[in-house]
Amino acid sequence: MTRINLLPWREELRQERQKQFMTLLVLTIMLSAAIVGLIHFQMNAKIDYQNGRNTYLSREISKLDNEIAEIKELQKVRKNLVERMDIIQALQASRPSIVHLFTEIVSTVPNGVFLKTLEQKDSTLKLTGEAESNARVSSYMRNLSNSEWLEEPNLEIIEILDKKVTRISTFVLTVKQSNVNNNEEEDQLGGNK
Repeated sequence: MTRINLLPWREELRQERQKQFMTLLVLTIMLSAAIVGLIHFQMNAKIDYQNGRNTYLSREISKLDNEIAEIKELQKVRKNLVERMDIIQALQASRPSIVHLFTEIVSTVPNGVFLKTLEQKDSTLKLTGEAESNARVSSYMRNLSNSEWLEEPNLEIIEILDKKVTRISTFVLTVKQSNVNNNEEEDQLGGNK
């Protein structure tokens, strides 16, 4: 029987298998690295794309915030202008009534009554003055209640400061200004209908 030595052949086979294993291992590592690199590159691209979108949205939001601030400022200006227009219209509407008011105050004051101050708050007038007697104050109040432009006179205080010498009565009364302009306008509108 012949003897065959298989050790060198086995050694060669083992080395060949080890080379194949190392080659497959290197290829697998390279393929894994390529896949990880590709995934990393793709994720970075998506992150950059999203960051770009976020930057764009932030700029647009900033523009819109500026526009909203401008709109609010314009609304404030509009509100101020509307308020001024309302005040001007109210003053225009009340201009004739002031003339009538002073005319009525002058025409209702009887002889012996002297007015010192006149204060107006809304439609209420506060009159302070002096009179030669209490009867003159009563006459003045009757004249005020008969007036078209004044109504509801109310005597708050009447007193005589110097009872011995002059006997002059000081008084404070309030009276309301009537809305004759509004009534006349309503009558004219009613007549036109």
